[in-house]
Amino acid sequence: MRTLEDGQPAARRHDETVNPQEGKAPFVDLHASYVELKAEIDAAWERVMRSGRYLLGPEVESFEAEFAAYCGGAHCVAVGSGCDALELILRAHGIGPGDEVIVPAHTFIATWLAVTAVGARPVPVEPESGTYTLGPAPIEAAVTSRTRAVLPVHLYGHPADLAAVTAVAVRHNLLVVEDAAQATGARCRGLRVGAGSAPVAFSFHPSKNLGAMGDGGAVVTSDADLARRIRMLRNYGSRTQYHHEVQGTNSRLDELQAAILRVKLTRLDEWNARRAAVAARYHREMARPVGPWELVLPQTAPWAEPVWHQFVIRSVHREELRWRLAEKGIDTMIHYPVPVHRSPAYSGTVTGPLPLTERLAGEVLSLPIGPHMPADQIEAVVSTLIRILEDAPEPAHRHPE
Repeated sequence: MRTLEDGQPAARRHDETVNPQEGKAPFVDLHASYVELKAEIDAAWERVMRSGRYLLGPEVESFEAEFAAYCGGAHCVAVGSGCDALELILRAHGIGPGDEVIVPAHTFIATWLAVTAVGARPVPVEPESGTYTLGPAPIEAAVTSRTRAVLPVHLYGHPADLAAVTAVAVRHNLLVVEDAAQATGARCRGLRVGAGSAPVAFSFHPSKNLGAMGDGGAVVTSDADLARRIRMLRNYGSRTQYHHEVQGTNSRLDELQAAILRVKLTRLDEWNARRAAVAARYHREMARPVGPWELVLPQTAPWAEPVWHQFVIRSVHREELRWRLAEKGIDTMIHYPVPVHRSPAYSGTVTGPLPLTERLAGEVLSLPIGPHMPADQIEAVVSTLIRILEDAPEPAHRHPE
């Protein structure tokens, strides 16, 4: 472990995991899903390799049908990534230069990148303090004559209040595009994300609840014409080889990833239930006075069934808490340490204050959570955290930035 001259732990980049004592509780174990499903995944892999068909073949077609049915949607179009899925939805709706799209200020940068990729302007608004998702009031306040769409993110696995967001959108004739990159399988008022009328973008990055062994994404929609347009856009603007109807791009989920996702989809509800069990244990054990640490636990809205992609706590002493956990071998991450509007990529594009978003960037801390955490790792996180919370934090300057 690196130290300063005074013997205190040196500051690390916020986006790094911190685990100087290896082994007690890694933040995520991406290999574990393969170990659990090795026979099925190996068989799927061999099936594709023997077929000689590697792009836009039967595995992709089958996955699209199966994933649409799982979500309760009519159509699924598999694409290269979750970011591509968002961009293609916006492009298919003709959103571009001169248009504005309302986005969360507290989110991963991909949400914003999809907007700027089509030439539109992202207009960030503050999240709700309990669920960190978009609420109706800030959306209403951000609408201008140029606003074309609103892009709620189902952050950390908790769905946004789609009924409230949609009500604002309807009043102002706005398109709603859902970013469900972190919320595959979540439910909002009993409906699974993807079952509503708005188009939904999903990500299959390896770390996601339904993760491929590489990048991947999908659009789920009830609109057959939108699905048709996105199928053309993902494949160079073509429905028939060498006949290009529009200026498209190359964003195609490959057959190998589709085959792997088909296997994992059969276990997704079980894996999400395991995540929920870990989250319930964390809530149960940490629901006690914590004194000067000012710990804030994640909230669940009464109408929501989250899938716990992340378990994100908050503390004004975040850096101290993170280092104490690291010293005991408990790995953590920060989602997200630099607000998008403060990143060099969007420097100077946002002028209004976003105080809650900036506060969250300094306080949020993600604990290990996943469907393959063994009982001893869960116990290590809980017991270590409780012992730490029983002591007072050190002065705030202990870990200089």
